[in-house]
Amino acid sequence: MDNILIFLSFLKKLLPILKGLIKNGGKPYVVGGTVRDLVLGCEIKDLDIEVHSICVENLEKVLKKFGKVKLVGKKFGVLRLGGYDIDWSLPRKDTKGRKPKVEIDPTMTIEEACRRRDLTMNAMAIDLSYFVDIDLEKKITKKSLHKIIIDPYGGLKDIQNKKLRVVDKKLFLEDPLRFFRVMQFISRFEMEPDDDLNNLCSKMDLHDITTNKSLAKERIFEEIKKLCLKSKRPSLGFRWLKKIERLKEIFPELYSLVDIQQRKDYHPEGNVFEHTMQSLDATAQFFDFNNDEEKFLIMLGILCHDLGKSVTTDEKLSCIGHCEKGVPICKKFLKRITNNKFLIDAVCKFVLYHTRPGRLLDEKAKPKAYKRLALKLSPQIDMRQLALAALFDLQGRNPKGEEPLIEKYLDRFKEFLQKSQEAQVERGPEKPVLLGRHLLDIMPPGPKMGEILKKAYQIQIDEGIKDIEVLKDRVLREKKINK
Repeated sequence: MDNILIFLSFLKKLLPILKGLIKNGGKPYVVGGTVRDLVLGCEIKDLDIEVHSICVENLEKVLKKFGKVKLVGKKFGVLRLGGYDIDWSLPRKDTKGRKPKVEIDPTMTIEEACRRRDLTMNAMAIDLSYFVDIDLEKKITKKSLHKIIIDPYGGLKDIQNKKLRVVDKKLFLEDPLRFFRVMQFISRFEMEPDDDLNNLCSKMDLHDITTNKSLAKERIFEEIKKLCLKSKRPSLGFRWLKKIERLKEIFPELYSLVDIQQRKDYHPEGNVFEHTMQSLDATAQFFDFNNDEEKFLIMLGILCHDLGKSVTTDEKLSCIGHCEKGVPICKKFLKRITNNKFLIDAVCKFVLYHTRPGRLLDEKAKPKAYKRLALKLSPQIDMRQLALAALFDLQGRNPKGEEPLIEKYLDRFKEFLQKSQEAQVERGPEKPVLLGRHLLDIMPPGPKMGEILKKAYQIQIDEGIKDIEVLKDRVLREKKINK
């Protein structure tokens, strides 16, 4: 559906609220990312509405007439109305630092409010009073919409020229998170910073300017997540860090891959950093993930999969053991951006086992080898996810440019999936048939029972025995335990 039509459908539902705000002296504007996404043709999922010329108490009073109001941050001048995916805010001035003191200023002009935003493409607004007096059923074109956009800093032109440009240099430097927002915008919108923004970002301090502490890892993590999930070319953000010479400082593990060359018969694309970037873009452009969580997990796996080559690549460009050596490097990298242990363990399994699908296919391995691998991957990842990582690894080998080879190696991916399905372990390891309750007539729970069950499961996988009694007799006989 056309994003302008979606926008108008939002407004149609909001007309009674907008009229109520205007009647009480308010001036409602759609601001920020919503306007940008309208211009770019991106999907509109929610709205950011900033209401001027009204105090927070009166804003809350008007909204309460239409439902339950949630104070997301009353002191920040941000409210939510039940049943609407909208942030209702008031113009404000913030002091510097991670925990700024907020001064709400209802008298602020929309031009001044826009000036406080990071980039010109985010510093645009639309006066919603315009829509109160027109027929919303009437067709509104992109051209006519552009005419009513308030654009005091040239955001429309910058979007047209695919340029990222800072609004106010001094205000930009007050929030180091804006550096990482630039990084994800580069990937997400495939736009380039102008020289001023590059120079600013190449030198800006990434510490909180009031506490001198590093940015909270959770805030950086969220920007990396947006970069991965909302872009087709996430590599652009990392390539930009390299261009402005900050990759070594921010992600030294990735920087260490820049000078690591590879054998041209396996990797004609060049160094390991180039390979990683192409593979990352191949992952972003795949369309059949189960959900965003799976996609992000595999993207992190790909970002880290060859980190071990920085310490294992020799003069002959052999990198034996890079999977194993990459695990501690991967952990160090991830622990700087997240405390999620399950996520870290899952990504480390991609690093450790990403070459295994190709090896099993080349060795024409039997089903028991697939079953053993599925067990090693569990519970964090499954065979399908590992197969996808192996596919994207292969697709990051384009010698003629930065674009991945997204149409290649699909047959190999399908072959590994087929073998996993035949072994019945595509979505997880084979479940053990002999359980503790089957041995209670012989022994109590404890270490000895655990040892027996482990041996029984090994026999089940290696020999395909799934009859409980046959398996029980076999394992007890081997352990010389009388019934």
